[in-house]
Amino acid sequence: MRIEAREKAFQFIFQKLFVKDNFIDEEFFVSLKKEEDLQFAKEIIDNYEKNEQEIKNIISSNLVGYELDRVYKVDLAVLLEAVTEIKCLKTPYQVVANEAVKIAKKYSTEKSGKFVNGVLSSIIKSQISEGK
Repeated sequence: MRIEAREKAFQFIFQKLFVKDNFIDEEFFVSLKKEEDLQFAKEIIDNYEKNEQEIKNIISSNLVGYELDRVYKVDLAVLLEAVTEIKCLKTPYQVVANEAVKIAKKYSTEKSGKFVNGVLSSIIKSQISEGK
């Protein structure tokens, strides 16, 4: 399932927030059983690495009352994964938002689902208004 691939990409991004020289080996992806899920996770990671600053700028410009460096790191990693899909992979907005909220609820705080949903809603509205 793609949720597992998204979780794996989220985990990579979370690690990268703390360790800049992140090394991935095949062991990291061992939980992904299907080749298509493995490729999807790697595609998210590759696109995130190529567009990291632009993705962070998108999130930063849609935060209300927060600076990017003050966002809880788990929530930030969820947002980075989700915005990568929206911006680079053109995954449908509703799918990305729903999956991101699920991941936030699973790995983060009680309020994280609402926070992630709010930020993504703002990003999606701005993407739609810009025609992207």
